[in-house]
Amino acid sequence: MMSVGVVPPSMARSVGVAYDVPEGVEIRGRYEEEFARILTRDALQFVAELQREFRNRIKYAMECRGEAQRKYNAGMLPCFDPATKYVRDTDWVCAPVPPAVADRKVEITGPVERKMIINALNSGAKVFMADFEDALSPSWENLMKGQVNLKDAVDRTISFHDRTRNRMYKLDNQTAKLFVRPRGWHLQEAHVLIDGEPATGCLVDFGLYFYHNQANFRATQGAGHGPFFYLPKMEHSREANIWNCVFERAEEVAGIPKGSIRATVLIETLPAVFQMDEILYELRDHSVGLNCGRWDYIFSYVKTFQGHPDRLLPDRVQVGMAQHFMRSYSELLIRTCHRRGVHAMGGMAAQIPIRDDPVANEAAMELVRKDKLREVRAGHDGTWAAHPGLIPAIMEVFTSNMGHTPHQIQTMKREDAATITEDDLLQRPTGVRTMEGLRLNTRVGIQYVAAWLTGTGSVPLYNLMEDAATAEISRVQNWQWLKYGAVLDGDGVGVKVTLDLFGRVVEEEMARIEREVGGEKFRSGKYKEACKIFTKQCTAPTLDNFLTLDAYNYIVVIHPKQYVGSTRDVSLCASAGLRHLHGLLMDEKTELLTGANMGACSMEQCMIFESNNLANGSKSG
Repeated sequence: MMSVGVVPPSMARSVGVAYDVPEGVEIRGRYEEEFARILTRDALQFVAELQREFRNRIKYAMECRGEAQRKYNAGMLPCFDPATKYVRDTDWVCAPVPPAVADRKVEITGPVERKMIINALNSGAKVFMADFEDALSPSWENLMKGQVNLKDAVDRTISFHDRTRNRMYKLDNQTAKLFVRPRGWHLQEAHVLIDGEPATGCLVDFGLYFYHNQANFRATQGAGHGPFFYLPKMEHSREANIWNCVFERAEEVAGIPKGSIRATVLIETLPAVFQMDEILYELRDHSVGLNCGRWDYIFSYVKTFQGHPDRLLPDRVQVGMAQHFMRSYSELLIRTCHRRGVHAMGGMAAQIPIRDDPVANEAAMELVRKDKLREVRAGHDGTWAAHPGLIPAIMEVFTSNMGHTPHQIQTMKREDAATITEDDLLQRPTGVRTMEGLRLNTRVGIQYVAAWLTGTGSVPLYNLMEDAATAEISRVQNWQWLKYGAVLDGDGVGVKVTLDLFGRVVEEEMARIEREVGGEKFRSGKYKEACKIFTKQCTAPTLDNFLTLDAYNYIVVIHPKQYVGSTRDVSLCASAGLRHLHGLLMDEKTELLTGANMGACSMEQCMIFESNNLANGSKSG
């Protein structure tokens, strides 16, 4: 059952105005004229056709994920599938890499915000990955404005006036190539109903962007290819097969050649590392490589082994690419991609420039240079940066080691990685657990969720750019340590992580957050709501699959269809929501953690209602 916001009748802004939708489609997001440019009848019909054709396959794939996790919880380990050994052992290659994206030495990523898009495309990077996923809080406004922004970017009409600085931003003549990352298969879009059910989020993201931009993109950026995508959160090649079929259907509808659409898959789940050949094989007509999504990969390690008390992670700052299981993952990815003729992309450099401390800034930049030197020497063809300020240094590292060649697909085959085994990929990480690690997880997790609830999905914290992936590491590591009573052995005192200890840490870290951000921002932000969500998930008996599934319930704001004609049904919904809220408040005293002052509710939360039709499979917040 899903709790969502509903706008009261007195606040309805567009009475008598609604989106022109095809049969079976209902839009429950706010009406805006600029959104109507995207949510046209034909574009929505295209999305609806994708949803109807693939929804059952998507549901089955998600059921398979659940079944695999149950097996892992029972003691099974991920492994290479004997049934697809022929795919791994035979010689085949993916379609040739389009010239437009042959050189991908440095890629910058960020949310689909207007100023970000302009700055990223102008950054000097080879590629900009515009993100509907981990770097975006998927409110209705963020999603639809993102679609408007991308269309303007592809049309090269995008601009942004920063009134505070009195500065106008617009595109340079030479810009990065645009890739778009839709949401993962597991996320639904509560504001778009198709045949009475929430649409699959990634089909909404992909469908609207492809419908409006494919022709112009192929003509102006792709040199006959494109659009280009990044595909997140896969766990099995059956999910890649669905994407391949989605691409083929989209190409058929648009009347463009098969293989026009190209995508890079993020290998960011532990099960997927055993399916890399199979994933490329399914997408062989549409693939332009794999990427080491290393932060989500660490999160997935904990999630996959949630039932294994012998696999407790050390502090997250110690789980880097020097760990054997991480290095093995990177090297096997390089060998797999180059054997199949596509790019092997490195991981994210999350550092951001420290402008007020030159010494600390140089130390951070040196860490970035060392990390990227390791990647290029290992054979990666390019890498990710979170901030434009990192691009010159990273570009220099890759160019000085690769020269003017666009990639290393032919020159770094990494045949030595053919000996990497299942044991290498599953080796337990080494290191210690500390009180500071527990505190940092808690502090970062709460602050990230607070920002996410207010519409920001990419957050600078402690000189790193945090997104949902790093917040997930914080959450699942806290959960793991609590679940199994991990001993904080790195402090020399041997304290065991208990609910009482965690409760005190939460209270103390909330006080620290208030000191750091200031009382006014703390009171006006959503830190208390974020604390409640984060601590609830850290202390849950069973691990939630994703932090954002529960948190999403707090940012959905429904504008019911009845606004066009009647306000009576809306009033009834609001009344029902207030009754439900009373029940939530009565239950507040039963919260597991005490002393952390987690119970405040905002006016926005006071207007909620229950909608079984919008249930997304997560528990009510």
